[in-house]
Amino acid sequence: MKNVLITGATGGIGSALAVAFAKAGCRVIVHTNSKPQKARQLCDILTESYGVEAYSVQADISDSNSVGKMFDQISERSGQLSFLVNNAGIAQQKLFTDITNEDWSKMRGINLDGAFFCCREALKRFMLPNHSGAIVNISSMWGQVGASCEVHYSAAKAGIIGLSKALAKEVGLSGIRVNCVCPGVVMTNMMKDFDETTVQGLREETPLNTLGTPKDIAEAVVFLCSDKAKFITGQILGVNGGFVI
Repeated sequence: MKNVLITGATGGIGSALAVAFAKAGCRVIVHTNSKPQKARQLCDILTESYGVEAYSVQADISDSNSVGKMFDQISERSGQLSFLVNNAGIAQQKLFTDITNEDWSKMRGINLDGAFFCCREALKRFMLPNHSGAIVNISSMWGQVGASCEVHYSAAKAGIIGLSKALAKEVGLSGIRVNCVCPGVVMTNMMKDFDETTVQGLREETPLNTLGTPKDIAEAVVFLCSDKAKFITGQILGVNGGFVI
């Protein structure tokens, strides 16, 4: 049975990822930082509904020491890791001149540093020694084109794209694939601060005239980790309904 670590797995996209990988027969490692009870509940659902082993780990992914301890737990309990999905992230809307040093550091720490730390541990401990594995980093369409009033978010997500492309070149000869998924407008808790008029406007700007679901993102990620995508690496897959073309 192949193991997958999903960071930020208690959120809307994260929980959909957990379900999708469980359906694919993977042992699911559910990461959380601040919602351990919700993570345990998700593990119970995965085991009861899909018959796979699932367990939770807790870490502040913006802290390299915390990430190291999380991977110690994975090493002790699972001994191997086939797939890593760097999904954890935060968003914030602010005028550029209002972004504080703390805002910038937190955005970079969770959205970019966390992916770096997790990739480093997964590669060193599991994937490089085994000459196999797949990593999918979750960016955003705003990492591709930028978003007004989300400069720090856009910058961090653009960093994810660069990390994915460069890392794919470096580890390809070791049999490891690295890809990036850039979601469009997806109805999750990150959208809770937008009023219906704004949401409707985003829907109308999307060529398919609909907004995405967490399941749309999850199915794309599972595909990229599967053998069906064995000749795909270093790619940026936009799952956005045509919002960014």
